Amino acid sequence: QVQLVESGGGLVQAGGSLRLSCVASGRTFSSYVMGWFRQAPGKERAIVARISASSSRMWYADSVKNRFTISRDNAKNTVYLRMNSLKPEDTAVYYCAGGDDNGLFDSWGQGTQVTVSS
Repeated sequence: QVQLVESGGGLVQAGGSLRLSCVASGRTFSSYVMGWFRQAPGKERAIVARISASSSRMWYADSVKNRFTISRDNAKNTVYLRMNSLKPEDTAVYYCAGGDDNGLFDSWGQGTQVTVSS
């Protein structure tokens, strides 16, 4: 497992942008599939985006396609989530997670709050 710490959340108006960062400790970050999840009040945690270890493959939930971009810098042990055209329904706690190609995520950050005002 790796230890993960997210940052970059905050309050933004609808239509605005934020970039979340997640820094990992440990020397195995480059071998992990990384994902961003979110959990809104009263809802289950859901995956938002996923990126392969080499950045060759990305996947996005339909709700964020063409608005969010996931990327990573293995030299910096960091994964990012660039969020554009934010909507109030994007309001949630965002978590980064590390896992494998089977979609099993076993390392989690503590989460960062994103609030989008209308």
